Amino acid sequence: MMHQPHPDSTAIAISCAVITVSDTRSPQTDRSGQLIQQLLVEAGHQVGVYEILKDEPRQIQAQLTTLGGRADLDALIFNGGTGIAPRDTTYDALERLLEKTLPGFGELFRFLSYQEIGTRAIASRAVAGIYQKKLVFSLPGSSNAVQLAIKKLILPELVHLVTQLRTG
Repeated sequence: MMHQPHPDSTAIAISCAVITVSDTRSPQTDRSGQLIQQLLVEAGHQVGVYEILKDEPRQIQAQLTTLGGRADLDALIFNGGTGIAPRDTTYDALERLLEKTLPGFGELFRFLSYQEIGTRAIASRAVAGIYQKKLVFSLPGSSNAVQLAIKKLILPELVHLVTQLRTG
């Protein structure tokens, strides 16, 4: 375990939205969305919204806009649609609306992913940023990618990043 530069002094429950972007998944078959929720709750956070959207840019952007306006949410975690196939539009839809990006998230995700799956990691367009004072993460839809991103990147920094947004 790596040492954190400035450990979080208090435990805060962060309220999150989990959005799966898929043309084929249902709540019963959405293993990645279920895994995100499970890992967040196990870490003491809350899931205030869970939805499955079709991989349609307008729907994704409308959902981001709606959730961005909610005062009861601090972080929005999208999964699916980050590859390069024609129907993978999540990155394109979200990235245009982000007010700030966190380039280190995508860079570290691809680095860690490369260690697990090799050069296929270059096809991932995982991204993170800020929209309406909310953290926004966009992850690949595979359960392995979700587990990697949540456990190694998001959970270690979630409280710190939300605290920065609240005080900034």
